[in-house]
Amino acid sequence: MPNPDTASAAADNKLVQANSENRYEVSKTDLPLHCPMEGMSLWNSHPRVYLPIEKTGKAKCPYCGADYLLKD
Repeated sequence: MPNPDTASAAADNKLVQANSENRYEVSKTDLPLHCPMEGMSLWNSHPRVYLPIEKTGKAKCPYCGADYLLKD
């Protein structure tokens, strides 16, 4: 997989644009949850932050405001 930290990797269109949506549904296989998630371009985003979603089933990123909902 290309390095998601580089702009050239994002140009390959194999990565999801980070922070492109306001709401993401995640499953238990995505845990531990962090924003930006795997497969998102990091070069134009914020630092990775881990989000505690296990107890309530929802979390909000303090950097970009993205809402995460645990669907399992």
